[in-house]
Amino acid sequence: MEKLSNAKTEPPNTYWKMVAHNFRKKRLAVLGLRVTIIMVLIALFAPLLANNRPICFYQGGKVYFPLFSGQEQVGPFVWKKLRKKNPFIFQRVEGEGGAIALWTLDKYSPNEYNLLDYLSGPNARHWLGTDDNGRDVLARMIYGARISLSVGFVAVGIALIVGILLGAVAGYFGGWIDIVVSRTIEIMMTIPTFFLIIAIIAVKGAGIYNIMVVIGLTGWMGIARFVRAEFLKLKQLDFITALRALGASHKRIIFVHMLPNAMAPVLVSAVFGIAGAILTESGLSFLGFGVQPPTPSWGDILSQSRDYIDFAWWLTVFPGLAIFAAITAYNLVGEGLRDAMDPKLFR
Repeated sequence: MEKLSNAKTEPPNTYWKMVAHNFRKKRLAVLGLRVTIIMVLIALFAPLLANNRPICFYQGGKVYFPLFSGQEQVGPFVWKKLRKKNPFIFQRVEGEGGAIALWTLDKYSPNEYNLLDYLSGPNARHWLGTDDNGRDVLARMIYGARISLSVGFVAVGIALIVGILLGAVAGYFGGWIDIVVSRTIEIMMTIPTFFLIIAIIAVKGAGIYNIMVVIGLTGWMGIARFVRAEFLKLKQLDFITALRALGASHKRIIFVHMLPNAMAPVLVSAVFGIAGAILTESGLSFLGFGVQPPTPSWGDILSQSRDYIDFAWWLTVFPGLAIFAAITAYNLVGEGLRDAMDPKLFR
């Protein structure tokens, strides 16, 4: 029993275990991480949460999967007509051998129009109401999470690649390479990023891929500065001098030995960068430069509220809360990581 109790109270003995131990002490950071995981799961499983076809349909001893096969009906059963008869996920249909339908949480697709039910407030059929084209806001919010989060992850991924490469080269080689990279960073940081993005999109055209690339190519400066600073510090250490004396190549020293030791501040910057990318994409969509209709995004839903803000409050509140929750969650995770990686807390 003593051995088990000692094993449970044994302090973490590696860097990342200490980081995880310190991170778990930050309740708000853990809450932010949980909210982030929930949003990622919603984005990944959006078709299983909102769809106008049943997930599973049993009739006459056969099982059908309309959601995956794309079937519009099975025999006399038309999904749109069947959907109106029951507001619940599980639906038993009388007659025809006792058919059973298993629906998604929301029985509407994000681009399904119903002009007879436009600007309808939250009700039993549309939990978050409908927009000016009669589309279900909840379905568009669920699928909009895919756009917002994918823009954040892909844009930060591009920024990481560019920032790490330039920062590593500048910090390791120094000299004129360091001067060129440092001056480039300073020039880029003086340009208003949001207006630069708008200008580039105005030339290249709006689109999800253009937005990802543009945000990524305008957000690498902070990452490059962190990596450069870490490399300037690491290249003075004895183990790097020993590697050079042993004839290790520059490529091996940079990517195998130095870069893993310089990633801690980069991870923190990347988490904050995801929040910034989500906010930028939402702002662009709100102004009409972002993801183009009918593709759903939180910013696009929010932009529709401008003409109906006096009475269609749900078009402002729900996407606004989603953007606020996503950005706050990522910022809490970033602050938690920053504090957890502080060597002063390693006890």
